[in-house]
Amino acid sequence: MSTKKPKAVFICRNMGTVLDVYSESVMKKLCESLDFIDPITKEEDIYTREDELSSVEYAFSTWGMIRFSTDAIRRHFPLLRAVFYAAGSVQGFAREFLDCGVAVFSAWGANAVPVAQFTYAQIILSMKGYYQRLHNGGGVWSNRASKVRFPGFFGDAVGIIGAGMIGRLVIDMLRGTGVRILVYDKFLSAEEIAALGGEKAELADIFSTCCVISNHLANNPATVGMLNYSLFSLMRDGATFINTGRGAQVVEADLVRALTERPSCVALLDVTDPEPPAPDSPLLSMENVFLSPHIAGSIGNEVWRMAEYMYDEFVSFSTGKPVKYRVTKEMLETMA
Repeated sequence: MSTKKPKAVFICRNMGTVLDVYSESVMKKLCESLDFIDPITKEEDIYTREDELSSVEYAFSTWGMIRFSTDAIRRHFPLLRAVFYAAGSVQGFAREFLDCGVAVFSAWGANAVPVAQFTYAQIILSMKGYYQRLHNGGGVWSNRASKVRFPGFFGDAVGIIGAGMIGRLVIDMLRGTGVRILVYDKFLSAEEIAALGGEKAELADIFSTCCVISNHLANNPATVGMLNYSLFSLMRDGATFINTGRGAQVVEADLVRALTERPSCVALLDVTDPEPPAPDSPLLSMENVFLSPHIAGSIGNEVWRMAEYMYDEFVSFSTGKPVKYRVTKEMLETMA
């Protein structure tokens, strides 16, 4: 006797994005377990499909998730048990679902992997003075920073600002490499940071001590403008500041001022505010600033990992097994 499959739906403004993120293999596995109805691609869809949506138990999405009011969720998704978001931040939609008792899962863990890998690669190159030896439009043999001694990837200090999922992955990658790891995270004790493999430090100590400083702060109102001239001015000669967190955490004018005063220092910015930088931003023309177009996160085949994580969470949740990436209201206060 066949068992009736639970109803499910994709909710996303662009189904092309869904098909990019959810690989064929994941789609096949999901369809073997669930009975998908037509996707919801705009908020108005729910008002004309009330009967159909009333039996939906699971929703899946990625970048382009639609935000609904709590009233709309309660009325149109009465049986909805969980939302599985194959991307990172759920700040734009999660609270309303959580208020309705719907479980929310995010693939922040999957998206953290390529960001950490990207950061780790930049740290290694930075400690070798790679970026200081490059000119925009020039060659790798530049002696522009020849008076600065670069330590190489051993025996010096790296500063990690924020020990969330990404920060912890970077710390783990750095463990055992022979570098000292200084960590700023106001939510963790010295003992907890030591267990990760780092040393608890204040921001001023990190900026004045470390050869490389990497920002991984969560994106929330409390961190806006947190990294300013009082910190950037402390950077030692030849130091590198890496930002794969959020541009709003940096006071751009202060960073520009410090880098102008200290041309041997470098900033590697994968994020800015605004993004991309304003056309007249000095960041676009400074020789000691290297911009990448927000590529640290999942791109190309890497996005499939996010869908894999959400499929695994669906299987665990639907069968009563422990889950790893469930989001709570408390987590929304500190996560990106």
